Amino acid sequence: MNEIISEITRLTEKDCYHLVERHKKQHTYPMHRHDEMEINFVENCQGNRRVVGDSIEVLGNYDLALLGGGLEHTWEQYECESADIREVTIHFSKDLFSDAFLAKTHMQPLRDLFNRADVGVAFGMKTIMRVYDRINELVNMEPGFYSVMKFFELMYELSISSDYKLLSSSAFAHVKMTTDSRRVQKVKEYIDSHYREEIRLQDLADLVSMTSTAFSRFFKLRTNKSISEYIIDIRLGHASRLLADSTMAVVEICYHCGFNNISNFNRIFKKRKGCTPTEFRENYHKKHVIV
Repeated sequence: MNEIISEITRLTEKDCYHLVERHKKQHTYPMHRHDEMEINFVENCQGNRRVVGDSIEVLGNYDLALLGGGLEHTWEQYECESADIREVTIHFSKDLFSDAFLAKTHMQPLRDLFNRADVGVAFGMKTIMRVYDRINELVNMEPGFYSVMKFFELMYELSISSDYKLLSSSAFAHVKMTTDSRRVQKVKEYIDSHYREEIRLQDLADLVSMTSTAFSRFFKLRTNKSISEYIIDIRLGHASRLLADSTMAVVEICYHCGFNNISNFNRIFKKRKGCTPTEFRENYHKKHVIV
């Protein structure tokens, strides 16, 4: 088992948020987690690698991500050759936005954004360019009421963006991603409970009283994933969590998570994660306790 990872950030109970800007020659911070939510903007980072949960991605020149509390993450140097990596990190507590506040009709976009942040959200260039000036203004503002309003503006702009992707799998992050479709939710709950077993398309279709063809189209329309892609993502998420947190052999994890042979498991894992299961585990074994 790996060590428990903990970072104590500089955010205090009296702060609405805590912002720090750094210029660095390389990313050296180890894998970590903390209770606070985090916005992380990185510039001049071509070749850096972002690791959030079980998501691993090599970056272009810009990166902007929002992470929920408790999610493992790091930005690694990897193949980046930039001598001036700029990083802006903002920590804040989700309690800043109370449940009663988020329940208001006008706060629906923020409520949805926080739900997505549980698995990590990376924003595309269209969004980055739209909020770039706001981030710079926030960096240069004196702390106070108007800087908090600017922070709220930034959060709202991120909440209405459709230019984003989710990072970690929900299975790895141990969170349930809800949907406004009762039929999709019912199928997801079934897969979450039976991912170790053989799952037949017809059984899922019968579960929601649809033909297999109609169900396949419906699920893809509502989730932007085919049913087979979704099942693989859930299985890989559970496998990644076991690789990170247990000493089970890779072959045991393969069959434990519903894959029918080790070669297929290794091939799919490498294709989706960009590394082998063994390499993934070794990366997580480099974690440190941070205080």
